[in-house]
Amino acid sequence: MSERIERFVESMNIQPGDRVLEIGCGHGLAATLVCQRLKTGRFVAIDRSGKMVAAAAQRNKGYVEAGVARFLESTLEQLDLGDERFDKIFAMRVRLFHDQPELACELAQRWLTAHGTLYVQYDEPGQTPEANVTIWRAEQLT
Repeated sequence: MSERIERFVESMNIQPGDRVLEIGCGHGLAATLVCQRLKTGRFVAIDRSGKMVAAAAQRNKGYVEAGVARFLESTLEQLDLGDERFDKIFAMRVRLFHDQPELACELAQRWLTAHGTLYVQYDEPGQTPEANVTIWRAEQLT
């Protein structure tokens, strides 16, 4: 397991009842760490790659079968989750948050609860990840 991912998930202080959305789930490593912390909460992850969604869902098959986790193929721009809202949303190394942070935050904030938090980490290989973590509270995004 990646120490970078472990530290990032730990920094979010996931609570057992949290509703969590991951943008760009990749192979589902962070999803596993988040789902381990959930009891009554739920986890939804998206990725633009169907291959990554399949890999993440397979890696977290037990959580999917238990109804704790869902993995969807979508971009943040096209995401439609209806009335679902999340206490915590996170994105790690999602280029949109680096290239167009205002747009990315605007798109993500649609899915936050009134007191939710958006966690973003973007670093280039070789950089120190902790120096590149940004946290926004829902009220800061409006």
